[in-house]
Amino acid sequence: MEFMEMNFIHKLPTPAELKEQYPIDPEIEKLKLARDRELKDIFEGKSDKLALIIGPCSADNEDAVLDYISRLRNVQDKIADKIFIVPRIYTNKPRTVGLGYKGMLHQPDPEKAENMLAGIIAIRHIHMRAAKETGFTCADEMLYSENHRYLSDLLSYVAVGARSVEDQQHRLTASGIGIPAGMKNPTSGDISVMMNSITAAQSGHTFIYRGWEVSTKGNVHAHAILRGYVDRYGRNHSNYHYEDLWSVFEAYQEKEYENPAVVIDTNHSNSGKRYLEQLRIADDIMHSCSISKDIHKLVKGLMIESYIEDGAQSIGEHCYGKSITDPCLGWEKTERLLYELAEQW
Repeated sequence: MEFMEMNFIHKLPTPAELKEQYPIDPEIEKLKLARDRELKDIFEGKSDKLALIIGPCSADNEDAVLDYISRLRNVQDKIADKIFIVPRIYTNKPRTVGLGYKGMLHQPDPEKAENMLAGIIAIRHIHMRAAKETGFTCADEMLYSENHRYLSDLLSYVAVGARSVEDQQHRLTASGIGIPAGMKNPTSGDISVMMNSITAAQSGHTFIYRGWEVSTKGNVHAHAILRGYVDRYGRNHSNYHYEDLWSVFEAYQEKEYENPAVVIDTNHSNSGKRYLEQLRIADDIMHSCSISKDIHKLVKGLMIESYIEDGAQSIGEHCYGKSITDPCLGWEKTERLLYELAEQW
């Protein structure tokens, strides 16, 4: 007897089946291996480049996202000695109350009904296009840990969000994905929760994943992401300042972590979602790095939300290259920021 109140809509293909249907070519495989190695070198301290995880809040329109990433490509080639860009192609979006646009995975067309079968094809297609057309392997958020393998041969970076970082399955999955995994501080701002998630992700585990018993050796590139937090009264508080970075540095000293590292999210609660503040926050972080060798060594990158047009719009307004979720920096400001960061780093 069945007691679950669920309507089973589609039997979705497994990641292996989807990869067989939409395979990557050998050039993309070589590209990913090379970019993975370069990014890992940053987190291991073998490279002093600054990683920039940068792009739209959500990947809502394939052509606009590819247009944006192509612009990043032109700048990347000019600042490659200082900056390593990993474009954000965030195809699934966490929603605080579970409502609203949940990303391309759910709705390949934001104005049409949810279609997860079309969604898993769409997210694979956009990441494949990015690699083939721009030479970038990109970043995505691991909102659903069981879905990571749909993109595991294309991604070079994964973020575990503030609402997921306490979840056991996300922590264990992060331990076995083979690429840098950023573990955000939770929405409460409790740094110990973030540090515990890093310990879990850097450790080996045996657990159930997609119907299999699996084992992992641990992810030595799991690291902290500071994104600010919200207090019990709903007020935003930042945690990107020198004192905050020093607190994380000290937290790393308390245990034997591999490759202590921090990426700072310049938006979200660090900016209070005031997207223009990202410019000032990035400059503040560069200053902190300039006055402390320990902080400079700890900070491996920034996470920045930017797109073609400034701000955000509602679904249906059809402004090309403008976010339909959180507001983002426009391209003109983004390009200037990229060159400034290369000069300061």
